[in-house]
Amino acid sequence: MLDGLLLIDKDPGMTSHDVVQRVRRLIHQKKVGHCGTLDPDATGLLILTLGKATRLTRFFIQAPKVYEGTVRFGLSTDTYDAAGEITAEGDTGALTMDRLRVAMEELTGTYPQTPPPFCAKKVKGVRFYELARRGEEVPVVAKEITVHRFEPKGELAEDRLPFELACGSGTYARTLAHELGAKCDCPSHLETLRRTSIGNFALDQAATLAQLAEAVETNEPPAGWIPFDAIELPFQQLTTDAQQERRLRHGQTIILRQLEGEEGDWIKLVNPSGQFIAVGSVNERIGEAGVGVVQPRIVFNP
Repeated sequence: MLDGLLLIDKDPGMTSHDVVQRVRRLIHQKKVGHCGTLDPDATGLLILTLGKATRLTRFFIQAPKVYEGTVRFGLSTDTYDAAGEITAEGDTGALTMDRLRVAMEELTGTYPQTPPPFCAKKVKGVRFYELARRGEEVPVVAKEITVHRFEPKGELAEDRLPFELACGSGTYARTLAHELGAKCDCPSHLETLRRTSIGNFALDQAATLAQLAEAVETNEPPAGWIPFDAIELPFQQLTTDAQQERRLRHGQTIILRQLEGEEGDWIKLVNPSGQFIAVGSVNERIGEAGVGVVQPRIVFNP
């Protein structure tokens, strides 16, 4: 069984689940997951976890993300993107770059965002888009999001504005596109979206499914493949000695030096050979600076 990460450049027209299923068939492995969905019409970076790495999914889902896309003005849709039915049309003559920049700045920061009615969120086990398709009322459930950057990536032309978005987990680019038009008194929707990075992982590291299939056919390591021991996590990595490794594998705490951060922070733990053995958390800081007790939380068998 393969253990590690696979960075995929998702094609349009596929759900994230479709990609997972395709990879399972290509590599003949059932234990494959993904770290954050992309809408079917969106393209770009999707992180897949394989084998033991599926236990690390939580650390990548929360990573900040960067997108490039296009907002289309003059038309709004019920899905807030190009896949939906048109719900309103309006004049774009009053739109200016200055007005758009101000509105985009107003959509930057940390605040509650209401998901679009056609989305995969659930209420009592039923997805929002299932309720919307049946014509039933979709709950208004706002969730706090963080938009680090939302700005033009070119000029407004033919009622379309290219943009770049840097945001935290759970942010709906479709909603931002819809709200941008509302702030400018003009109906709008998200026309295109492409994810270019997740945390420290970039799109140019990824492989398409076609490239993955070719690599499998030729029995070569695919582009986008990151072996388990080489996985970088978004927190500190420390090396243990042999005795500490034995304690960790038995679920026992260890004392480590050179600790950064505070109690509760995560630590990636490797042995002197560079093998990824556990993820732990700092239980308490003791004595001199940089010394603390680390509790193993996820332990990987050799």
